[in-house]
Amino acid sequence: MDKEEKISAAQKMLGDFAPKLLGYTDNILFGDLWEGKELSRRERSLITVAALVAGEHSGQLKFHLNYAKEHGLTEEELKEVITHLAFYTGWPKAMTAIMIAKEAFENEK
Repeated sequence: MDKEEKISAAQKMLGDFAPKLLGYTDNILFGDLWEGKELSRRERSLITVAALVAGEHSGQLKFHLNYAKEHGLTEEELKEVITHLAFYTGWPKAMTAIMIAKEAFENEK
């Protein structure tokens, strides 16, 4: 693996601006937590997308929608999750999330 492949997405975004936060992100969040055996990566992605929609964390949603697809969720399943959440988290949150999903999915094609 060359040096470029070892640089995480978080490191590419922030460089050395917040090294402690980047360390937690890379080593604990995407290292230890995402590697747990109790839930599959697909299940973790589904939970994460739902939490981001519910909390209206739109800054992280686009990344996690695409990450969820890498873990086996389809665009149709992700749109259904957002639609389902409209009734539990609020219509404005779901509308914001579906617009982010539309943009994320269109940019991939």
